[in-house]
Amino acid sequence: MKTVYDVQQLLKRFGTIIYIGDRLADLEMMEMEVRELYQAQCIPTNDYQMAILLLRQEKSQLLHGGGE
Repeated sequence: MKTVYDVQQLLKRFGTIIYIGDRLADLEMMEMEVRELYQAQCIPTNDYQMAILLLRQEKSQLLHGGGE
């Protein structure tokens, strides 16, 4: 897993498609869904950690103007 798109594909495997229309809200919802999948033991620890890292990096870029 290398991009937020990869996280979206992971969620899609479990029937979850997230599109709220607000990028930040989308990322937060994806993080919540990934956490729930991990807690339900549906995804391995390494996938969970990488997904959370990617989502948080993307959120940080949005919040701190990294998308210029």
